[in-house]
Amino acid sequence: MAKIAYILLSHKDPEGIIRQAERLTAAGDYMSIHYDARSKLAEYERIRTALRDNPNVTFARKRIKCGWGEWSLVQATLYAVESAVEAFPRATHFYMLSGDCMAIKSAEYAHEFLDGEDVDYIESFDFFDSDWIKTGMKEDRLIYRHFFNERTQKWRYYASYNLQKRFGLTRDIPADIQVQIGSQWWCLRRRTVEWILEFVKKRRDVMRFFRTTWIPDETFFQTLVRHLVPDTEIRARTLTFLMFTDYGMPVVFYNDHYDLLLSQDFLFARKISPDAREMKARLGELYAAEGVQFRISNEGRSLFKFLAGRGRIGQRFAPRFWEKESSIGRERELMIVVCKKWHVAKRLMERFRTVVSVPAIDYLFNEESTPLPDLGGIQSSIGKRTRHRRALMRMLFDYYDTDRLIVCMDPSNIDLLNDFCGDRAKTKVLEIECQFSDEYLIGHAMRVGLAGERTPRDALERLLPTLRNDIAFESDRIREANYEGYIKFREADPVDVNTLKLSQFLAISQDKAHEVAATQYLFAD
Repeated sequence: MAKIAYILLSHKDPEGIIRQAERLTAAGDYMSIHYDARSKLAEYERIRTALRDNPNVTFARKRIKCGWGEWSLVQATLYAVESAVEAFPRATHFYMLSGDCMAIKSAEYAHEFLDGEDVDYIESFDFFDSDWIKTGMKEDRLIYRHFFNERTQKWRYYASYNLQKRFGLTRDIPADIQVQIGSQWWCLRRRTVEWILEFVKKRRDVMRFFRTTWIPDETFFQTLVRHLVPDTEIRARTLTFLMFTDYGMPVVFYNDHYDLLLSQDFLFARKISPDAREMKARLGELYAAEGVQFRISNEGRSLFKFLAGRGRIGQRFAPRFWEKESSIGRERELMIVVCKKWHVAKRLMERFRTVVSVPAIDYLFNEESTPLPDLGGIQSSIGKRTRHRRALMRMLFDYYDTDRLIVCMDPSNIDLLNDFCGDRAKTKVLEIECQFSDEYLIGHAMRVGLAGERTPRDALERLLPTLRNDIAFESDRIREANYEGYIKFREADPVDVNTLKLSQFLAISQDKAHEVAATQYLFAD
């Protein structure tokens, strides 16, 4: 059975480190601790004193001062790993942790998980070909030598960097090394760790190279594992659940995230808030528990993206390039059907095609697969359609040789609606208000990745109000925009009422409008 040696790097909260070590070793696992030499010696001594009688705890053979982005973080990890390899000969896996990490599964589950496959878990993607680095320098991390810390010695860092760039003082990457990049939170088998330590002793050229790269904790172990271990024995993922905001800041978890964390397909999570005392206590008890069943739904990242995005809808102040394009055409009439239930709108559009001789196009700004004529490539992707929205619409009017056109849009496309309703063309908006059952919303959440088949029912019930509020918010924005020619078509209204609305929207007789409004299966899910 798997036995884990946790490699813990920390610089604060000695009491938290002590509790973490006691929790993780109580189930028979091990821990090797490196406590930053920048921190107070008294804190380090407190940790050593509290854990000195625990045979499953050891300490890095040397304490060094660590700095973000420096080689010191890798060196501290190597010191802790060396101590763990020597002190714990029965350890089968070595797992990188920080003081902000906590287990979100039991030891029993973690051991069975690691026993399931004889592989290493480490994010390792090609440094140059992948898009792992989103912003900032990329190649320059490697080809120039970085002697100073960018955060604490900014002037020296950039003076050295710019001097090397000016005189072309680049260097080569070791010829047999293909640099990889990924998260520093890995879990490696004992054999892999021993290979790395042996490699470190033999390849001084590689060590010299990495010592002066920038942020080597994202490249050193990732590169060596790919160099030493067959691809078939590597899973390019981390077992620690972490998320970042759009600003590059780590997402912090609180007490009410307990159920969410347990349902993720990971063994640990970071960062747990220092104030989340209730969750820390529950997670602490969880690790030593036996017989716990975990329902994995893994919707954490998509759910965070959805919820965080609700707060990012604001006013736009700068004119967009499409506002400079010419009008769709003063003499043309664009009719927009807006509906959250796409299948309802599509049924309505199908009925429109049978009663009026007006081209009707489904969700062209929401579905890549919407059938469109060849318009010279502008129709080839949703991105192009959206960027050149007015040009696309003019070309569709021209292609169908018509002055009237019906299209479908999702209520979230408020920018599109604002743009088209601000055009000199005559624009009408028909918003279809549907009723949403709990089961439909749950199905919707699963379709868009906010939930999975194994998402706990209580988690789904907490999600339902947010989904309802989101749908209501989108509808409110449309109503408050006061579009000229706005009509609301409600599922709850009688057929006679909806007949009048369709007659007004399409400018057709009430008899024809009644054919559409009376469709029995129109709102069926």
